[in-house]
Amino acid sequence: MIKKLFVIFGLIFVLAGCSRKEKENVYTGILEGISLQVPALTGGKIIKLFVDTGHEVCPGDTLAIVDTTELILNRDEVKANLKELNARFAVLQTNIRRAKSDREYVREKCQRLKELVKSQAMPQQKLDDLSNQLQRAESAYEGTKQNQQMLTAKKEQLMAKLKIIQKKITDAFITAPDSGIVFSKYFEEGEAVPPLSPIVEIVNIKKLNVKIYISEKMLSRVKYGENVRIRVDGFNQEFTGKVSWISPKAEFTPKSILTPETRTSLVYAVKISVKNPKGILKDGMPVEVILR
Repeated sequence: MIKKLFVIFGLIFVLAGCSRKEKENVYTGILEGISLQVPALTGGKIIKLFVDTGHEVCPGDTLAIVDTTELILNRDEVKANLKELNARFAVLQTNIRRAKSDREYVREKCQRLKELVKSQAMPQQKLDDLSNQLQRAESAYEGTKQNQQMLTAKKEQLMAKLKIIQKKITDAFITAPDSGIVFSKYFEEGEAVPPLSPIVEIVNIKKLNVKIYISEKMLSRVKYGENVRIRVDGFNQEFTGKVSWISPKAEFTPKSILTPETRTSLVYAVKISVKNPKGILKDGMPVEVILR
């Protein structure tokens, strides 16, 4: 009798376990880190490469240095042109003050002469000659002002050019924009890299994503922000993920994806975010996502 009771209780536990497993919906996917291709904003010869594949980097770490010899020479040339321009500015300021003084002198003289002409103490011809002289003085003054505007524009151009060169020199020191592991290296030390070409690829695995595909009937059971269980072969522990995105649009099942509903042709993509602060999980790991 006791044996029969044990058998009955055993069957109940087995059936209960089977019932729990039937409620689980297991989906497979691949963990993916955030991949960043770090470009060389300034092209040229790589004179120093500090990293190799597999190296871990932090934000701001210098990855490589591109030769800046030509840029430094260009910068020195622009600075010399600015010095010359400043000297021309000094001379021009003197000319502007002289031209303004001459204009004011002739203008005052002309005003006094007008009064004398009115009283017929001075002939009109003298006033006409002085009026022509005033026009020439005003033209000379306006000419110096226009030269000042031209030199100001030239200085602004040189200053802008200097900033561009300085930015290129700064960009020649290629730094890591984020933390991660160097996954790929596209150039070696001593090679010439074209502008904007990626020099390395960094993968951040502190936060991983896995994409699964669910059927329409499962859609109502998955909520944005809810936690899900993540199972990885070789680990006794389960990890926790969070639903970070649910596609609003159905699509055909990708050939590489296996879902419990193999007969369903239209599915919805769901992205799961998995925090990985200790770097235990790796990019490219296959995992099982368990939904209830």
